Amino acid sequence: MLQDFLKEQDSSYELASQYLNPKLVQVMDILGFNQIYTQAQSCYLFTQDGKKYLDFHSGEGFQSLGHNHPRVKEVLKEALDSNLPDGTQIHFSSLSGLLAKRICQRLPDSLSAVFFTNSGTETVETALKFSRFASGRGRLLSCENGYHGLTYGALSVSSEDYFKKGFGPLLPDCDRVPFNDLEALERELQKKDVAAFIVEPVQGRALTLPDPSYFQEVARLCKKYGTFLIFDEIQTGLGRTGKWFALEHWDIEPDFVLIAKALSGGFMPVGAMITRREIYNRVVNTLDRCYVQHSTYGRNKLAMLAGLATLEVIETEKLVERAHEMGERLKVGMESLKQSFSLIKDVRGLGLMLGFELGEPKALKGKIEYKLIQKASKGLFPQLVVIPLHKDHQIISMASGHNDVIKLLPPLVIQEAEVDYFVNSLQSVLSNQSGPWNRVMKIALQTMKGSVSHAFQARA
Repeated sequence: MLQDFLKEQDSSYELASQYLNPKLVQVMDILGFNQIYTQAQSCYLFTQDGKKYLDFHSGEGFQSLGHNHPRVKEVLKEALDSNLPDGTQIHFSSLSGLLAKRICQRLPDSLSAVFFTNSGTETVETALKFSRFASGRGRLLSCENGYHGLTYGALSVSSEDYFKKGFGPLLPDCDRVPFNDLEALERELQKKDVAAFIVEPVQGRALTLPDPSYFQEVARLCKKYGTFLIFDEIQTGLGRTGKWFALEHWDIEPDFVLIAKALSGGFMPVGAMITRREIYNRVVNTLDRCYVQHSTYGRNKLAMLAGLATLEVIETEKLVERAHEMGERLKVGMESLKQSFSLIKDVRGLGLMLGFELGEPKALKGKIEYKLIQKASKGLFPQLVVIPLHKDHQIISMASGHNDVIKLLPPLVIQEAEVDYFVNSLQSVLSNQSGPWNRVMKIALQTMKGSVSHAFQARA
């Protein structure tokens, strides 16, 4: 049956344009990302014509173990053949309890209560609900330039207006403070009406790092004023930053830790909110409140088994250590390029959550073209690097948002040879900028003329 369905692969983008998201199809077309991948293994994707692409994005960290990790795949096959019960809402299998236990064993002892979800944004929603009820307060605080998801609660505590335009009114009583600004945070917390402060350990949109003592002070202030601290580790958790959880970098104990993306090793939608038992019990405080928060697919057998297998792989293959080692190697390589190429303004990140920010060119012609590109579309400038990396070197990377940052999230199984290939390819792209400049300038001019549809039909 699978092969019957796959017969339609050649029409993938026609079907998507007709029945799904035609604008996204146009974006893929203009960037040259409209490939048809037929196989995927480890750090690579393979096309029908035999090309292989090195994945330095891993689905925003979803494919942390690389594509189709054999151990996780084996466990899921066994599960499908097992005829285990699933979807029975008046039932707890040992799988969910065991996965919850193994997650908690990697966290501070105070974090011992788990609620399973299907996605990062649902995990955020759950934490916001729990924090409001358990605190008896209504206001929610987050950071400028933060991102937590696109459902209404998560969107309300996210920052970028691009995602919010036309969707209001959003959740009331949601305010933001600048990241790394402790004085601004304390001004809000001392009002003693903030239920929770939700924050990313590393801001994913622009890869903004915290000041060395920031989170220790954040934890102290939240405790002082009775505000819950929600640590959004949906992208940083499970080895990505060279620690099992990013909170270990600062030795803090939040009231909530949120994970998703990497939890299933790239196979299943699954997330988890982990909190203190006393907080959980305040929300589910009577027998008739046992269903006040529920997720139909939240504890399904495939998700739970994928999570268990993923944790096992991370541990047995020492992927946390590898994330640290390969991250250092990658960072050193990019720092070396920064010394040679003024286009790289900054290199930053933790572990294998790394990125580099492009800066305004020094030459007058470059400055003029840079301003034109920025006027046409925020986030277009990084395509100077993203497009040729993909077209000429078969490397998948992504601009990080409406900024000049290219974020790198390679699978944690990456090897030295693949890190070196990326650095050498990036050097080649930076050394040969005439073609990419011409292409991005063409896109910018067409966008400003309103010829967006024509611009999106150009090929990389």
